[in-house]
Amino acid sequence: MPRKAPTSIFLIFLCLLLLAFYSLLLSRSAISLSPTHLRFRPRNLTTRYDAPDSFNHVIREDINELTHRTRLVTSIQCPVESVSVLLPNWEVLVLVSHDTPLTSNLGVGGFYCFFPRNETSPANFSGVLPFTSATTFKCTLPNRNRRLQPFHQPVLTRFPEMETNVISAAPVMPRWDFLAYECFSTETDVVLFVKGVNNRQGINKSPDEFRCVFGNDIKNAVKTPVTSSKQEVFRCLHPNLMELSISPSTTAAAKRIKVSIEINREKLVVPSVAYYTPPRRHMPSNPNPTSLLCATTMVYNVAKFLREWVMYYSKIGVDKFILYDNGSDDDLERVIKELNEEGDYNIERIFWVWPKTQEAGFSHSAVYAKDSCTWMMYVDVDEFIFSPSWLKNFSQPSKTMLKSLLSISSNGSIGQVSIKCNDFGPSDQKKHPAMGVIQGYNCRRQAEQRHKSILLLEAVDHSLLNVIHHFDLNNNHYNWKELPLEAGVINHYKYQAWPEFMTKFRRRVSAFVADWRTRVNPMSKDRTPGLGFQPIKPEGWENMFCDVKDDRLKLWTKKWFGSQTPQGLKMAWQL
Repeated sequence: MPRKAPTSIFLIFLCLLLLAFYSLLLSRSAISLSPTHLRFRPRNLTTRYDAPDSFNHVIREDINELTHRTRLVTSIQCPVESVSVLLPNWEVLVLVSHDTPLTSNLGVGGFYCFFPRNETSPANFSGVLPFTSATTFKCTLPNRNRRLQPFHQPVLTRFPEMETNVISAAPVMPRWDFLAYECFSTETDVVLFVKGVNNRQGINKSPDEFRCVFGNDIKNAVKTPVTSSKQEVFRCLHPNLMELSISPSTTAAAKRIKVSIEINREKLVVPSVAYYTPPRRHMPSNPNPTSLLCATTMVYNVAKFLREWVMYYSKIGVDKFILYDNGSDDDLERVIKELNEEGDYNIERIFWVWPKTQEAGFSHSAVYAKDSCTWMMYVDVDEFIFSPSWLKNFSQPSKTMLKSLLSISSNGSIGQVSIKCNDFGPSDQKKHPAMGVIQGYNCRRQAEQRHKSILLLEAVDHSLLNVIHHFDLNNNHYNWKELPLEAGVINHYKYQAWPEFMTKFRRRVSAFVADWRTRVNPMSKDRTPGLGFQPIKPEGWENMFCDVKDDRLKLWTKKWFGSQTPQGLKMAWQL
């Protein structure tokens, strides 16, 4: 008998535990069957022309169905129709249709990403995409959702505190490493930018392995051959508009159509947020005169450097600047606006939110700017071209200086001019020099490092292949010229004061160069000698990379851009 008492107590405890569990299960079921459910289908964006002369710019957008998956959400309060993409570092890019009503002051916040498991994160306004006019936000994927596989798209909302749990799975969120993200139509073909297909530098799959797919409904899509497949750039033929139920005679009202790449062998269509715009049949003459020499680069938070770079190059021959803004959150827009309003500068900012796409961005610029620029100079905002001969032959800066380096021959056979770089070190600077990088850094490495190029846009190869420093050319008609150091050189202010240099650890912009924190290729020229994989200041950083004192450009710019004030010497770009 004494041994039965513990057994009886255990059985009573077990029954109570089962009863509690069953009650909880009934309670959860009652909640899930609440009549307040709202069932809706996630949508995606298609767009229309708004004017007959529109070209590759979106004015009006309609909402078309993206997927037949159904999301079951409890009490969603005013959700904003959107599509999301998972970026590196758990960032979520949210794209919203141009015609979806949003507040006029997006910068003040007020939006949130609402995820499964009742998790939210603030959705910060990022920018407006120039070729689809989609408004973009960024939020962070919450920790618990990072353990859910696959990842699911959030709901963009203003009222996260009023939301209740997402009951059934939201649509799967495409990941950035496998995505068609941008499209540009030329008169003769379509240029499509796709991540995750040609993954290794120098190894590109045959165009025959792919087809371009046009249409919002995969079953009724129109497919055309791919003519070029290099890096993230694919070129294919235009679709027949009649097959897409779009009449060529009504181009002004034609809907923009989703476009992607199909991998033939796998019968797999790459997820896409890119849209196709039919070309205009008769392109009017360019109302703006073509600039002989333009400059382009990809930038991130360069507001403090931009005035020096623009003012210098404008004086020596650059007519127009095209900046691919990789998601800056400093005062870049304000600085560009101020420079343009001064009247002497022509600066265009293209919001290019896509991470690690520098090569693709440069390829885009080669087709985008072809009608407005003859030559394109590809240099960063810490790189300054000059010729030692200018110090002797010019008493004032002249717009003919850079153009003289091109040595344009009578038969026009030069398609690209490359210029070697001298890499400058911190030069004992501990913070950004007030008079600019040219005046602040004057000590460099002995040997020149790599090169940058000025490209004749009509000479670029059909593939648009580039390795940032130079492009492949149409070798049947054009040659590539490399300047000797005595004819031209680039001062590359690469290793700056530590607070400036350490910002590079955010992310490398090249698609094929490992990020600073990625523990691969420790001896690569793309890495900094003596620096590891973390932003930890090396001993003696201020005096590193100092083999040669080089004041040539410093003295030249001081003479031509400096002026004496009661407070001392002041450079033209100092405010």
